[in-house]
Amino acid sequence: MSRDTQQQEKRRPDRAALVIAALLMAASVVIAWNTASHSAGGAYARVGPATFPYVIAVAFFGLSIWTAIEAFRGDFPEREHQEISPILWIVGGLAAQMLLLKVAGFSIATGLLFAATARAFGRGPLWKTIPIGIVLAFVVWVIFAKGLQLSLPAGPLERLF
Repeated sequence: MSRDTQQQEKRRPDRAALVIAALLMAASVVIAWNTASHSAGGAYARVGPATFPYVIAVAFFGLSIWTAIEAFRGDFPEREHQEISPILWIVGGLAAQMLLLKVAGFSIATGLLFAATARAFGRGPLWKTIPIGIVLAFVVWVIFAKGLQLSLPAGPLERLF
């Protein structure tokens, strides 16, 4: 490779960082717009309930500008190749938990999340991690629901006890 080609590749903007900058900017705009659209209580005080969301919006705005500048400079370090399979296992486990929480109850839904996360990290087969996850989640449910009197979704397994 020639020196010009190497410098041209080095100067190429980091697209992933630009996406992050755009998301930060979008979050900043949404927070500021949402805060402005709500009625501000406590108008008699200089610092009211709307102050902190505006501070967060300004911080996100600044971070988005900073991230975009760094992306165009190409100052971010080289990232390793990312495997998509573990991410899909974890996101799938979270989706399953959210969809099954009211139907199957806390123990079964969280046990499936445990098994999917264990699979994402390369630990144990599903036939082994699903029952382990359900037992661990049931213990957590007993501690919170019975011991601390907190309300967690109960399914068929929890209703047996």
